[in-house]
Amino acid sequence: MTMKPNVILMLIDDMGWMDLSCQGSEFYETPNIDQLRSEGLAMDNAYAACPVCSPSRASILSGKYPARLKVTDWIDHDGYHPCRGKLIDAPYIKELPLSEVSLAQAFKEGGYQTWHVGKWHLGKEKTYPQHHGFDVNIGGCWWGHPKKGYFSPYQMENLTDGPQGEYLTNRIGQEACRLIRQRDRQRPFFLNLWHYAVHTPLQAKPQDIAYFEEKAKRMGLDKINPFVEGETFPIMQKKDKRVTRRIVQSDPVYAAMIKALDDSVGELMRVLKEEQLDEQTIVIFTSDNGGLATAEHSPTCNFPLSEGKGWMYEGAIREPLFVRWPGSIQPNSLSHALMTSPDFYPTLLELCGLPLRPQQHCDGVSLAPVWLNPETDFDRGPIFWHYPHYGNQGGTPGSALRYGKWKYIEFYEDHSAHLYDLQQDPSEKQDLSADYPQQVQQFHQLLQQWLKEVDAWYPTENPDAEADLA
Repeated sequence: MTMKPNVILMLIDDMGWMDLSCQGSEFYETPNIDQLRSEGLAMDNAYAACPVCSPSRASILSGKYPARLKVTDWIDHDGYHPCRGKLIDAPYIKELPLSEVSLAQAFKEGGYQTWHVGKWHLGKEKTYPQHHGFDVNIGGCWWGHPKKGYFSPYQMENLTDGPQGEYLTNRIGQEACRLIRQRDRQRPFFLNLWHYAVHTPLQAKPQDIAYFEEKAKRMGLDKINPFVEGETFPIMQKKDKRVTRRIVQSDPVYAAMIKALDDSVGELMRVLKEEQLDEQTIVIFTSDNGGLATAEHSPTCNFPLSEGKGWMYEGAIREPLFVRWPGSIQPNSLSHALMTSPDFYPTLLELCGLPLRPQQHCDGVSLAPVWLNPETDFDRGPIFWHYPHYGNQGGTPGSALRYGKWKYIEFYEDHSAHLYDLQQDPSEKQDLSADYPQQVQQFHQLLQQWLKEVDAWYPTENPDAEADLA
């Protein structure tokens, strides 16, 4: 009897659409990730379910949209107060509920070994990975980033400190490799490898920083002002600050963080070959939201996509997505099919021959036919977003959908509607809503129907907005 395929789901934190050399970056260097991409399928219309991290993560594991789960913003346990602008943020749930049958639980019931390594950020201890179907939890806790930094001692739950100065990205990768080497060879495994990189704080190994400092000089990037100062933030909490957009990739520390991540990916792929697991393992590489481009040191630039993390525009939600499975997925292949975070749940279960759990609601659609044959004529149907919050990076509350070439956005501050043809205008520079009123009306109705179906929660008017923003 042939063993079911192993699955490695690599989720990077805050990695932007243009943060890889195979995506077009001339400053960052990612030879190992580039090779992974060349050996499998790339999907150029793949999306995160939310412009910030926790909701996308919850969506991957549940197969449900964040709006249905009510996990619609990054989970803050440090005395959170709703952002106040013209509106007040909607409430939201701060954990992945235990009532959800997670992807890990589905794999476990199918006989898989289930391992979580890296960032979790889906609630406190009672909803940690080990309570959602994972046999092993290494480094998963309530933290959204390494609070003590990327160098040991980490002082992190579920991860022992390494030698003084050990780098977290390398350690996370090494733990994943150790699990693969020490696996039960009679059973397949599901490895949920969720790196903390490349989230802030911006910290990297000195020799790598020095390399990219020199590269920036060779390219003349050190003589370019990478920032454009924009409008004031639309919230009381940051009303004295301005949105600062990075217009060129040139930060040596961020580049060095990406290099460490790429090194870790290379080590993982070498271990798969050493263990002769190449053709038995589905490897997925993607990100939870777009690159941080408009605030908090603005370390990267997502151009030609607009804006970045925390916004409703493409730079916040369109993600690199590569899938490698030698012998089953064509090398160097490309699909234009739409895909979003909830789709991983049914796609992976179908590819692994596991029950699709029809008794459990799933917003996702299986893209297995596309992964196995990118030329398949496949209409995913519309995909949706609902982010009823102010992003820390300058974005305002809104909802959106994408259907075919069209992207439609409604913003709640001014009740405005925007329509973009992403085939012609991936930068979302030309709002076509006035030119296509019937399309706007159709998409408005489709979006409202979906919001009603998921029982979406909304921001409320701020009666003290004038005083809060003064």
